[in-house]
Amino acid sequence: MNCEVCQLKELEVQSFEIREVLRCILHTIMFHRALGLVRPRDVDLQLFDITYVQCGDVEIERKIDEKIDQFISWVEKHPHKKSQICLSFYEVKNNKATWFSNKVERLYWEQWYINLNVVQRPKSQSVKSHLSKVVDPGEESTRRAAVEGSLRDVLFHIIRFVNEKKDHIPPIPNREVISFPYDITIPSSSDNTFGMDMLKRMLQTSGHPSMIS
Repeated sequence: MNCEVCQLKELEVQSFEIREVLRCILHTIMFHRALGLVRPRDVDLQLFDITYVQCGDVEIERKIDEKIDQFISWVEKHPHKKSQICLSFYEVKNNKATWFSNKVERLYWEQWYINLNVVQRPKSQSVKSHLSKVVDPGEESTRRAAVEGSLRDVLFHIIRFVNEKKDHIPPIPNREVISFPYDITIPSSSDNTFGMDMLKRMLQTSGHPSMIS
């Protein structure tokens, strides 16, 4: 099976923007890869002038929020580090159990890499904010506009990808489900673990992944 890989543009955000940005991106991908049995719900971002669509599924919302909470906790423990979140879609293949493999195998057919550079507020700005309780509105407005523009670029990239890449999508396993099987991987306490997890997943796919940037 061919696994398509999409590397999304890196976004430079501050910590308080992580939740909204990740919700927007993850839900947008899930909606465009939904199987049709959805109740679309428009969501307006509070920090940016952007509206995205959710599938309207409680379980998907719960899983995404859970992973975002875990990612935010990781960021707090690893400041000043670029990071990556991977949303993977797969199908399940039942094999005969052997001494070196499980009976159930995940065949990954699509992976989305969300790249974030979480930056801290400059010290000069922090001192000014601490003393005067205000931040230069012009500087903050310019920064926020840049983040919004980059986020829009990412959303357009997602739409282009899902419209252009369709041949690798497997048959629908069950028309009563909302989404293909998926998982969301975040960095762990060990920086090497994330890379090893991704390597293991790629080894579980048949064929070589193709990359789109």
